[in-house]
Amino acid sequence: MEEQHQRICLVHYHEIGLKGHNRSNFEKRLVKNIEALLGGFPVVTIHRISGRLCVFLREGCDLETAVAVSDAIRGVPGVARVSCGFKCERDLEEMGQVAANALAECDEFETFKVHARRNHTDFETDSMQMNQIIGAALCKAFPEKKVKMKDPDVTVVVEVVQSSSYIYARSVRGIGGLPVGSSGKVVSLLSSGIDSPVALWKLARRGAECIGVHFSGRPQTSDASEYLVDDIAHVLEKTGCIARVYIVPFGDYQKEIALKVPPSLRIIMYRRLMFKVAEVIASRERAGALVTGESLGQVASQTLDNIRATDAAVEIPVLRPLIGSDKLEIIEAAQTLGTYEISSQDAPDCCTLFMPRSPETHAKLDQVLEAEALLPLDEWIPKIVEAADILDYRCPSFKSRIKAVVQER
Repeated sequence: MEEQHQRICLVHYHEIGLKGHNRSNFEKRLVKNIEALLGGFPVVTIHRISGRLCVFLREGCDLETAVAVSDAIRGVPGVARVSCGFKCERDLEEMGQVAANALAECDEFETFKVHARRNHTDFETDSMQMNQIIGAALCKAFPEKKVKMKDPDVTVVVEVVQSSSYIYARSVRGIGGLPVGSSGKVVSLLSSGIDSPVALWKLARRGAECIGVHFSGRPQTSDASEYLVDDIAHVLEKTGCIARVYIVPFGDYQKEIALKVPPSLRIIMYRRLMFKVAEVIASRERAGALVTGESLGQVASQTLDNIRATDAAVEIPVLRPLIGSDKLEIIEAAQTLGTYEISSQDAPDCCTLFMPRSPETHAKLDQVLEAEALLPLDEWIPKIVEAADILDYRCPSFKSRIKAVVQER
């Protein structure tokens, strides 16, 4: 009976490897994030070895399980690539057999090559010799396939470390970036639309803990958008990219604004009040910036003049990761992320409520402030914040200081 070798998933990272003396902190954060997110999989342990992480799977795991683990890991921020393979002894004959097993599990291919390396010189066979020996074993096992040194269909990688060998051929690309929890905390304005989930995800990919704030049109509209945002958050939490969402009933305040300010300035007023509320939430959560899904010139509120008038409402920095992206690029990112189908569903929210026929596209700050003086913001803002429901999601790095009001929807 053929010996069963332990299956592994090797997690490669790039940007973390460029860090200096604090590199180990980033590695530890990535290990903790992956451990937490793999809680439902048959994982024995995760170790750091030779500039990467090795996820050891339980004995008896099949390829389907290994691929499922790989797919779960590849979307985690900080992961550049995930490879499914095997651990075996540092014996050249055994390594050749395992390399053949790894290659056999690849999808259809016609050409291959071997890339071998040793990380410790106590193994006498050098990298060049290993390439030749393992390559000969694979040629014997797959006589119908061809060796191709440049751009082969599959590369079989053989890594010899101090006590073992790691061999893999199946490899998929991750999203890269930095581990969530390594770059502070942000509060992201999160609608049920296409853009804002992508903006939040881009900040998570840069290592930020993300807290969403959804402004619902309730009670002037239905709460349908709130359920779509919850669905979006469940997609994001699969890879630990969102920690919690504040659901803010905003419709009555929009109605009051529509009655008191010039119609052309309504959108600016809505957004300035949203920013002020989000800034209070950011202060409570000790977040360092706000995030929006705005793209320059996409709609009336996203001109330079209107962005300036909106930003002036708060002192906290406002980050716009999509500012230079067009709609097709954002849609493509949403499709990759898995939120596009959810965001494409129709649901009334605050963005469609009490909209003017001719919104101002070049707001003057002095006129905005004059109109805003008619609104009792000092009275409104605390009430709006206190009326928010809080939904928590699985984010391994997040340590809550504030108890969630609502655990599930």
